[in-house]
Amino acid sequence: MRHLLTAALACTGLLGCAAEPVQLQQERSYVLEWIGERPLIDYSHLTLTLAADGRAYGNAGCNHWFAPYSLDGERLTFGQVGKTRKLCAPALMEQEQRFLDALQTVQRWDVSSIEQVRFWPVEGKPLRFWPEEG
Repeated sequence: MRHLLTAALACTGLLGCAAEPVQLQQERSYVLEWIGERPLIDYSHLTLTLAADGRAYGNAGCNHWFAPYSLDGERLTFGQVGKTRKLCAPALMEQEQRFLDALQTVQRWDVSSIEQVRFWPVEGKPLRFWPEEG
């Protein structure tokens, strides 16, 4: 009887530790950490929010950006990206363009083993995001 009780407690403990899998959420902001193989320039803040109405938007480092998107399970695609027209330092502008170009090649999303949200292009390394702390 004691072994049965111990086994039951162990199973309950294991079930209690199972966390909800991370999901890509609408109406939540995410902060970009990497564009493909390159980290962001120090102190640049690139963001993404997926609105429930099919619009994505955020800060591209210098300009605000916006685009339509489609989310169906793990499939994620973005339409034509638009942005405001501010000018910043050349390095920030180059990073911004890499980000906006990469968004338009995204085909799917997933979550890494460290719970980082990844947007995968047709080819190459993903865009890597963290949920923005409230």
